Amino acid sequence: MATRDKNIWILVLFILAGIVVGGLLGELASHVDFLWWLGYGQSFGLAEPVVLNLNIITLTFGIQFKLNIASIIGIAVALFIYRKT
Repeated sequence: MATRDKNIWILVLFILAGIVVGGLLGELASHVDFLWWLGYGQSFGLAEPVVLNLNIITLTFGIQFKLNIASIIGIAVALFIYRKT
């Protein structure tokens, strides 16, 4: 039976696993003719990394997200599994 004191870190872990597995399946399915729609998605983030040069150390910041249909399905499945546990 599910309790109300679920750990938030378990939820984050489930969602990250859903994103990673869904993204991988979406990329693999995009090469199959009748499953191409699972790989349809959008990329957003920093196109060019931001470089901070402090003469002693150089820091490079960059992040980019790529969401596809399979990732969204993976998130939904992860939330469903989390609610059932």
